[in-house]
Amino acid sequence: MFARKLSIQRIDASGAHHACPIRWIDNFAMRNFTNDAVFDDTLPIADGMMEAGHRVPLDRLRPAMEDWFRRKGYFKSEDRLEVVEIAPEKGRP
Repeated sequence: MFARKLSIQRIDASGAHHACPIRWIDNFAMRNFTNDAVFDDTLPIADGMMEAGHRVPLDRLRPAMEDWFRRKGYFKSEDRLEVVEIAPEKGRP
């Protein structure tokens, strides 16, 4: 089910990348278990890392996470979120 690894990074006003803390990612994931079923196939695994199933649309995940992080006060107004799928290691599906 969790076939994809995703990098979840906060980008600050200077363009520096920072791994989002797992507690932020977990807070988003738990919220979405009850409010938006499309994100049920997500699993926070570490700071800046999440696993997701193939049915999780990245084009919806990034803005939903960014909105949630702003509403929780985790992001400053100039911060933005980058969600990138990490390519699987060679020889692994």
